[in-house]
Amino acid sequence: MEKTILSISGKSGLFVLVSRGRSTLIVESIDEQKKRFPVGLHDRVTSLNDVSMYTDGDDISLMKVFKNIYDKQNGALLEFDPKKADKAQLQSFMETALPEYDRDRVYPNDMRKLALWYNILVKNGMTDFVNEEEEVSEEKAAE
Repeated sequence: MEKTILSISGKSGLFVLVSRGRSTLIVESIDEQKKRFPVGLHDRVTSLNDVSMYTDGDDISLMKVFKNIYDKQNGALLEFDPKKADKAQLQSFMETALPEYDRDRVYPNDMRKLALWYNILVKNGMTDFVNEEEEVSEEKAAE
């Protein structure tokens, strides 16, 4: 993904990095409102490119997990509402999204957040999760 997608602790939804100031970031919400606001040093900001999911083996980049979901859903939104989903629904979703996820360290809230974020990104047309160049270079490194 060319744009830097961010999660900000204490704020719901996802945000795109628009600009950087001396001690602030200017972000824009990824929703219909496209609201821009500054984020200061006191806010905990995480780039989705830096997040990974626990698996039984090596951790997997969140962007690769989004790509798995996107491929299995044929580019469609999820069929269930992540906010209202129960634990069984979320576990079933994770079984299809990432079958080898670590059942001891990935909690229902993590699954819910993954599903919510996926829907936000797909709804707003941000579906270029993994660059093909990165994918090819990682496959060569694995060989």
